[in-house]
Amino acid sequence: MQTYPQRLPSADLDHILAHTAQLWPLLDSKRLFITGGTGFFGIWLLESLLHARQILGLDLQATVLSRAPEIFLQRYPHLADQAALNWLRGNVQSFEFPQQKHHHIIHAATETYVRTPPTPLLEQFDTLVQGTRRVLDFARHSAAENVLITSSGAIYGPQPPDLTHLPEHYCGGPDCTQSALLYAEGKRCTELLAALYAEQHHIPSKIARCFAFAGPHLPLDKHFAIGNFINDVLHDRDIHIQGDGTPLRSYLHAADLVIWLLTILLKGQPMRPYNVGSDQALSIAELAHQVAHSLPGRERQVHVAGSPQPGQPPSRYVPDVSRARDELGLRVNIPLADAIRRTFAWHLQHPN
Repeated sequence: MQTYPQRLPSADLDHILAHTAQLWPLLDSKRLFITGGTGFFGIWLLESLLHARQILGLDLQATVLSRAPEIFLQRYPHLADQAALNWLRGNVQSFEFPQQKHHHIIHAATETYVRTPPTPLLEQFDTLVQGTRRVLDFARHSAAENVLITSSGAIYGPQPPDLTHLPEHYCGGPDCTQSALLYAEGKRCTELLAALYAEQHHIPSKIARCFAFAGPHLPLDKHFAIGNFINDVLHDRDIHIQGDGTPLRSYLHAADLVIWLLTILLKGQPMRPYNVGSDQALSIAELAHQVAHSLPGRERQVHVAGSPQPGQPPSRYVPDVSRARDELGLRVNIPLADAIRRTFAWHLQHPN
């Protein structure tokens, strides 16, 4: 069987395969449609699908929507000339519907960081909302068996200080009058669209509310704290935290992310959202110290600019994942310390 050069570590791909064994028979002889296939989520999904196809001998195909597939494939040539991948050039808001039957759809076309130059705000909102509507129309056209919508924990708005973990039934929300919260409000709209299409057209959408992640391909120069800290250590810089270091966050390795997304796609209940992330919280300062001492021989110092305010509870962004654990058997399989080490190892092998 033909092999291809793997940019993701074999250990990560084998980890995914070991924890999804019961899912792959459901994808044999199936065709997937994937938006956002050139992003962080997408690259992991594509390589995982190709790896499973190769190892298990599956008849599995995927159509990947991209505005400029040739640019992506120049950067990742190991994903070019793959018989299992069909590239569809187009915009998520207006792409032409493929003629082939597509059994499963993964809608992951979204960005959580600002481009340079920045995309106009209304265009960002249209990409989120009109793009989702176009995908749901295609799901209806193709009579898809399953649709996975990648939403976000941002839809909950600020986490109350007395709530240690955000459950799916929490009914908070972002301030819809603030343009800075466009992403969060746009994701709320995508979930509403999924509910409307489920009621009116019986589209079986599954919703994954994604939190924070680590692993290869995570941007190191955007607003992701763990990526910034890893980038500092890789460039032999001390880590500087501008705030007081008290906000609490959690991180799931991307290999576990793929396991969770595929499980929700194939085993989750329609219109029953599932939080996707780790429930193992730590402060930003604790994260920085852990990252700063994770690369032997290149340990760095951590500098925290601010001081905690007396009586001020720390902000939180940590999911309750009991629904995914209890209903779907999902777990945090890769501890954070191991996730950080794996991310460092990959970047050292594949410097940008």
